[in-house]
Amino acid sequence: MTAESTTPALSPEVTARWQARFRAPRVSLPDWALEAPDRNLYASDVSGVVEQYAWDRTTDVHRQATDRANGTLIGTLSPDGETIWWFADTDGDEFGVWMTQPFAGGDDRVAVPEVGPAYPAGLEVGRSVVAMGRSTDDGSELWLAPSGGAPRVVYRHEDPASVDALTHDEDLLVVSHSEHGDPRYPALRVLRTEDDAVVAEKWDGEGRGLHALEFAPLPGDRRLLVGHERRGREELLVWDVGGDTETEIVLDLPGDVTAGWYPDGSALLVGHDHAARSELYRYDLASGALERLDTPRGVVRGATARPDGAVELAWSNSERPPVIRRADGPVVLAAPGEEPPAAYPVEDRWVPGPGGDVHALVVRPTGPPPYATAFLVHGGPEAADDDSYRARRAAYVDAGYAVVHVNYRGSTGYGSAWRDALTGRPGLTELEDVAAVYDALAEEGFLDPSRALISGGSWGGFLTLLGLGTQPERWAAGIAEVPVADYLAAYEDEMEGLRAYDRALFGGSPEEVRDVYVRSSPITYAQDVAAPVLVVAGANDPRCPIRQIDNYLVRLAELGKPHEVYRFDAGHGSLVIEETIRQVEVALDFALRHVKP
Repeated sequence: MTAESTTPALSPEVTARWQARFRAPRVSLPDWALEAPDRNLYASDVSGVVEQYAWDRTTDVHRQATDRANGTLIGTLSPDGETIWWFADTDGDEFGVWMTQPFAGGDDRVAVPEVGPAYPAGLEVGRSVVAMGRSTDDGSELWLAPSGGAPRVVYRHEDPASVDALTHDEDLLVVSHSEHGDPRYPALRVLRTEDDAVVAEKWDGEGRGLHALEFAPLPGDRRLLVGHERRGREELLVWDVGGDTETEIVLDLPGDVTAGWYPDGSALLVGHDHAARSELYRYDLASGALERLDTPRGVVRGATARPDGAVELAWSNSERPPVIRRADGPVVLAAPGEEPPAAYPVEDRWVPGPGGDVHALVVRPTGPPPYATAFLVHGGPEAADDDSYRARRAAYVDAGYAVVHVNYRGSTGYGSAWRDALTGRPGLTELEDVAAVYDALAEEGFLDPSRALISGGSWGGFLTLLGLGTQPERWAAGIAEVPVADYLAAYEDEMEGLRAYDRALFGGSPEEVRDVYVRSSPITYAQDVAAPVLVVAGANDPRCPIRQIDNYLVRLAELGKPHEVYRFDAGHGSLVIEETIRQVEVALDFALRHVKP
């Protein structure tokens, strides 16, 4: 069966409101050139498609730098601000090459022709050398391309690796690798760019990852900011690569932290994430003083310290749309047009679960409970739902549904043990936490158990299909967007980096632990699905490939299970706003037909 894009049975006013949230243009936090901070690059969907935009702050001139049918998500600037680098894939398949374009405008060209098409695995653009990472089915290659010299491979391995950071002087390059066999917990290696010699190594051992954030932005400075998890959560250290010494930054904060440098190298701009919200701090390296920056309660999607010390950030909360502003208040960058309509506040719930207390966020529609309820489960699995502005969430509330987000085991922001608890039993573990929240809200009288649907994208789509088959008594409908549906086939067709991740998550390849993959695969439980299913699939998806989705749909058809499918011509989602709106229209129409609010 094929779902046609039809307008949901909502009033014109409600439809206009939820669509306006998607159509209102947005901008990302501007990236700025290290040696020319008034030259900036940002992403925006002001044209209706996400593209890259150059912004010269001295003249306040904005220029659309890329223009492609399916959009351009990734871009950066050279240190001198003269060149825009952007990644060119094909129709959203994430496989392609790096292109360059003059900041002032001009022809695009392939940046380093010797480096063939691949999935990107990091990029560091210097003045005299560029480091590029590429991933294919054969593994990882990391390249150095010196100005005036021949590009060369400096690292090659069958397991995932990436380019992470260059020193200001460009004499040292940090790469992350997983030669120990688990890409979830990378190790670091420092190479000398002159001759590719290994200068230093750092690995914290099994189950503990290290993440190179960035080198101090000063000449001759060898201090590398690193994320670690030695005490069961994401924390910080400064590794002086030159002297091979390290200093842990111990902060009295309950959640995970990350950071970047202030431009003078004297302090760190610290991002703190805890319980679905985030905040910013300035950490003085000399005194150890930690100063909270005064930002509203909500979520910071990115932040940067400018050369004058001003901090700029991308902020929103569940009610207020995103804005690019300074920490002390003024708006820095805004898209043209009207601001999107406000949305709805989230409420926190902490529910006892089989692995500990589960954090959930709920949103109420108008009227008294019990509500028809949409469980919108996040992808990842290493991600989390939070108190940010979500147009899709608000659309379901506009349609009359309560919305529930569950930060199940596997979610980030709740410590390493919580994140890693699904290892060896993915999918089924997360759904135990979803069930715990479901039961608590049903007992509370918040949700109507006869009118609950489950929906999600990517890993959330996987959980949706798996939940429909393993918890059929709970769900009246399911909407799975770009899901894993047949895990054995997905493993065969997905990009190699994801295969390596799956081997670490499942405890081996399908040849080694086939039963574990079968146990966690939605197609295994297709015969138990009792609710109607909508599947949304991208034709060029390298993460959740189309063949394994088709296998699942064929199986549903063989079993006579009611299902619909919506296909779109892009990859793991769409950067085209009208296409996204069509997908939400299809989802809401399906929901309204099967679960009455």
